[in-house]
Amino acid sequence: MMFLKALKQLIKVFLLALLSLGVVIGVYADGVKRVSGQPIAVYKTPNCGCCKGWIDYLKTNGFSVETHNLGNLDGIKAQHGLTEPSLMSCHTAIVDGYVIEGHVPAADIWRLLDERPEVVGITAPGMPQMAPGMYGAEPDGYDVLSFDADGRTTLFSRY
Repeated sequence: MMFLKALKQLIKVFLLALLSLGVVIGVYADGVKRVSGQPIAVYKTPNCGCCKGWIDYLKTNGFSVETHNLGNLDGIKAQHGLTEPSLMSCHTAIVDGYVIEGHVPAADIWRLLDERPEVVGITAPGMPQMAPGMYGAEPDGYDVLSFDADGRTTLFSRY
């Protein structure tokens, strides 16, 4: 009888250890710390379909999206330090103090949050056709750039 009680306790401990390991693997998938429900505010125009597609994509990738529909995004972009037209796209997001401009893949946002470089944010300028929210489920054929307060850019990711 004592043996069975000890075995049950050992099995409980083993299962808890496996569950904990699963949580750690899930939280640190791809080496990037991910917080389920990470808040992100997205500013877009009311009728933009690709913006809605990107928001849906963010939700499936662990973000809690707060959507703001605005008639004009120039003010919000300028307020957050995005003044260079060549870096702009159709929507602007703010996550943990960083600007995310355009159809940036979720993996890049998670990487930005993990690495915390001294930049204003990251951008996928223009409207890359094979980007999340556009025509591609997987990013292909474009670059994501980081940018600083002076508008200087550095390659962040290449697809």
